[in-house]
Amino acid sequence: MVEAKSYAIPKEMVREAYRRVKANRGAEGVDGQSLAAFEEDLEGNLYKIWNRMSSGSYLPPAVRLVEIPKRSGGIRQLGIPTVADRVAQTVVKMELEPVLEPVFHPDSYGYRPGRSALDAVGVARKRCWTSDWVIDLDIKAFFDSIPHDLIEKAVAHHTDNRWIRLYVGRWLRVPLEREDGRHEERTKGTPQGGVISPLLANLFLHYAFDGWMARKYPGLQFERYADDAIVHCGSLAQAERVLEAIRCRLLECGLELHPEKTRIVYCKDSNRHQEYERNRFDFLGFAFRPRWAKDRWGRFFVSFLPAISDQAAKHIRQTIREWRMATARGNQTLADLARLTDATVRGWMDYYGRFYRWKCVQVLRHLNEALAKWARWKFKGLRGHRRKSVHWLGRVAQREPNLFALWQLGIRPATGK
Repeated sequence: MVEAKSYAIPKEMVREAYRRVKANRGAEGVDGQSLAAFEEDLEGNLYKIWNRMSSGSYLPPAVRLVEIPKRSGGIRQLGIPTVADRVAQTVVKMELEPVLEPVFHPDSYGYRPGRSALDAVGVARKRCWTSDWVIDLDIKAFFDSIPHDLIEKAVAHHTDNRWIRLYVGRWLRVPLEREDGRHEERTKGTPQGGVISPLLANLFLHYAFDGWMARKYPGLQFERYADDAIVHCGSLAQAERVLEAIRCRLLECGLELHPEKTRIVYCKDSNRHQEYERNRFDFLGFAFRPRWAKDRWGRFFVSFLPAISDQAAKHIRQTIREWRMATARGNQTLADLARLTDATVRGWMDYYGRFYRWKCVQVLRHLNEALAKWARWKFKGLRGHRRKSVHWLGRVAQREPNLFALWQLGIRPATGK
């Protein structure tokens, strides 16, 4: 006899959702169950999810609240769902995302298939060459502020699928669980850290910002990655008018621009001679500001360009320090240290080295300094001799240039010759 269910959700869809959750890994939720523990009874656990979602009885548990420091200061609150809940959210995302993707604006880049932060940075770079002014927008506590009624209205506008609307509503209202076990009820916002949250955030901002900009200011260009956005303008007066209009629009939608972090910036270069108090902004880990560049004839000029931001560079140096090579890894080999660092270094260079590469190279040289310090701790003959340890490391790099990803990228210490 075939089981009669309220909602037709294929079992294979739940299985595929788990495969995606497993590929993304992730921390444990409030039940403390890891991916490995979930797999101990994989078939049973997947059946429970399918059975409850199909019958309409699936009730998401609380999400575990994790507070992490922001690079810019302050605390970011993440809500970590359980493994089972991430699977359930992925099922809904798999059904809803193909419906929403064709609707989204081409200048929305965050958390979308085939789009990346680097795409947004590259487009922003080109547009800063043709538009003199930029509005750098910062939405205050965005993920914590989205009104539930508006996001549910937007979801309902795009799907009449009752189980999608049912579970989106339940996830929006699921409480946060603090470390001491206390539950914090929520009347707005969507937990940052959930599988479905980025899609809901994009949908909300599509109506609150993207679509509104396209109607109100069809001649203006912008780039948005989740809640990070910049708008290009032709004059200071225009930027001031548009900024005030955006501020009012977002207030209508329950959002507030950060009064100190939102600003107007002049994209100063060799051809722009106006003076203004701000001529730089940060966007997705890159600092846009006037920098020296070289034209095709080899002549130097000032262009408005992105390079790794000060905050991102500080984070890289801090990560290198936290590897504690000298004090905690003196018994390890260079090959051990390469295994520890290579994947991260490649990631840094692939991202921050895409634009104005040498600034990223400068920051990554700190890893060579850390390796030289490791050598001074490990070998008695090098103790107290910084230059000697650098030259020793340089000769190793000369003999084994592929030992570290850093060296493969051409970032090697001096040999002393």
